[in-house]
Amino acid sequence: MKGKNFSRFITVALLGASVFGASTVAAPAHAATSSTFEVSGWLPYWRAATSSNDVLPHLNQLTEINPFGYTVKSDGTLYDAANLSSATSSYAAVIAAARAQHVRVIPTVMWSNTTAIDTILSNSTLRAQHVAAIVSVVAQNNWDGIDIDYEGKKASDINYFSAFLKQLYTNPAMKKKWVMCTIEARTPPQDLNTNTPLSQISYANDLTQINKYCDRVRLMTYDQESVDKTLNKAAGNSIYTPIADPAWVKAAVQLMAKSISPKKIELGVATYGYEYDVTPYANNTGYMYDLLWAFNPAYATQIASSLHITPMRNSAGELAFTYPEPATSAATTTLPAGTGSATPTNPNTLSASAVGANTAYAANTPLPGTMRYVTWSDSVAIAQKITLAKQLGLHGIAIFKLDGGEDQTLWNILPSQR
Repeated sequence: MKGKNFSRFITVALLGASVFGASTVAAPAHAATSSTFEVSGWLPYWRAATSSNDVLPHLNQLTEINPFGYTVKSDGTLYDAANLSSATSSYAAVIAAARAQHVRVIPTVMWSNTTAIDTILSNSTLRAQHVAAIVSVVAQNNWDGIDIDYEGKKASDINYFSAFLKQLYTNPAMKKKWVMCTIEARTPPQDLNTNTPLSQISYANDLTQINKYCDRVRLMTYDQESVDKTLNKAAGNSIYTPIADPAWVKAAVQLMAKSISPKKIELGVATYGYEYDVTPYANNTGYMYDLLWAFNPAYATQIASSLHITPMRNSAGELAFTYPEPATSAATTTLPAGTGSATPTNPNTLSASAVGANTAYAANTPLPGTMRYVTWSDSVAIAQKITLAKQLGLHGIAIFKLDGGEDQTLWNILPSQR
């Protein structure tokens, strides 16, 4: 989940629900409630061994772990990408320890194939079979529940996705299990950086139904970048493409909390960063940002150290710095061993409407002299999000990701859960 290099997408057409009004909030029908401020964390399958080793000593600080382990095949059946069902899985030790310490073990099912999602969920027979596949996996492995993370859905599938959640939630076999839902954060429409008229914006998530059929709702309040035109404008001529500005996070939560009980909401927080090529515009109106890749914090701190740069805290509360464009092209540069959180990709140039400048790229001429910009979420930035979550009356936070690559001082700020 999470980040363009982690299949986390924030797009105009797929930003959440179609309902804005307040709703009557129902308590979870089949899972125990808790008044504790909860902390959950995703453990990515591509770093299973380091995730397990990272989390094992800190289970007393977690309410729940989410092995980011299942994906969905085109026929709607599940693929165990993390080998969770095997006793030799890299997750075996942390799962056993979590159970012994009464930490919930709830794997995530990740699905981002737009066409396949539409095909399966829009067909009542295939949808029922998909629900049965999930229920079977939960039962066979005695998981405490399941985390649904379906991204890139068509807006036209909004009712089908709601029907899927209802069928899963009300399945008798899930009566004492948790159904967690991880969904895209929604930028208030009036602030959304798009040329699409507000009347034409549609959504893939019905928040009222999600509130009804999910025990917890994890908001992907990260990967903000340039999605909020109001905050972009407020930044003026400063470089501004944050992982998650608390101001944006607050606005997104307050909007979504009109339809989802705050007591069900967990604030998604990131532990990674992004690197960009940044080019200033000739008329001094802002910058063009080319996203290069995601990274773990050590990547940035190593660069800063080698160049004798002291990272500074940016307006979003994250650590950041700029440095000269390397001679090696962005398309061929590789991350230092062990520092990357995903395989480097070629630069992903943002669309004209999504650049951080306040005017479209077509109306400006980029100057030569592109520089690199790195920004990342460290423990201080995460502590700000924890404080915000508590101020907003939310149930907790959900951390993406825990794999040994995050700022290790994170463990100094997380409260003990038992």
